[in-house]
Amino acid sequence: MPPSNPTVFIVDDYAPIRRSISRLLRAAGFAVAAFASPGEFLAQYDPHTLGCLVLDVAMPTVNGLELQRILAKAGSLLPIIFLTGHGNIPKSVQAMKHGASDFLTKPVNDEDLLAAVRVAVEKHRALRREQAELSETRARLATLTPREREVLEHVVAGKLNKEIAGELGTVEQTVKVHRARIMEKMGVTSVAELVRLTERCGIGAR
Repeated sequence: MPPSNPTVFIVDDYAPIRRSISRLLRAAGFAVAAFASPGEFLAQYDPHTLGCLVLDVAMPTVNGLELQRILAKAGSLLPIIFLTGHGNIPKSVQAMKHGASDFLTKPVNDEDLLAAVRVAVEKHRALRREQAELSETRARLATLTPREREVLEHVVAGKLNKEIAGELGTVEQTVKVHRARIMEKMGVTSVAELVRLTERCGIGAR
């Protein structure tokens, strides 16, 4: 199976469940990595892998909700599909509030699980793409000089070159030069694009 295929991680302490879900997902074309406990999963999980996590709620030692918190604390983007044999509504609500992709009850309908996995994988793909774009934008911002950064903040606040020059104690032509360099370094051709990029990095109107 090509390494580009998404991997579905399964964490469930009940072996028959792991086996049946693994067979279903492999037949659907997914790579599968199954674990009997959250500890086993954490010891082998590579956060750079595209995919999702199918996670049992009720397990000894560390349960599913606790693993969800551990992953969130580590900054993981991996979408989680929870499985429960109890249909516990409070746990479902708690899991969804903390970002779970879905919550299914056992025995799980095959089509429901496959649909949930496909949605979760696409969600992970989109999150990873957004993160990559954000990292690239931050890298571009880091190439700006301190003065260019000042000019940038005025530009995205909607100020004209003349206004910026007045506030920074320089001449309009100098601001134009800085502005052109900023646009080039940030890889944009319009102020609207510049605003969109910088807003995602927490840079807004002054």
